[in-house]
Amino acid sequence: MKTFRAISSLAALGLFLAGLLGAGPAAAADCYGIGQQIAAQNGGQLANVREANKGGQTVCVVVVLVPGKDGGRPRREEFTVPAN
Repeated sequence: MKTFRAISSLAALGLFLAGLLGAGPAAAADCYGIGQQIAAQNGGQLANVREANKGGQTVCVVVVLVPGKDGGRPRREEFTVPAN
């Protein structure tokens, strides 16, 4: 039950913050889904995703950690794509 309460609290906090920032839950979910797709396409792990406004257009800024070559340190790649 503790896990459920923690997840519920985090979800409520996320929705509250999204409301304060003027982003509805659907917009945040859109960017998250886009981020998951980009991470999968690049064989990496989704590290961060956020919504931004660039030139009057809403975009998703996605940060993916891509495994390094020959077992090296992962590299950070940032993608900016239009939000749907």
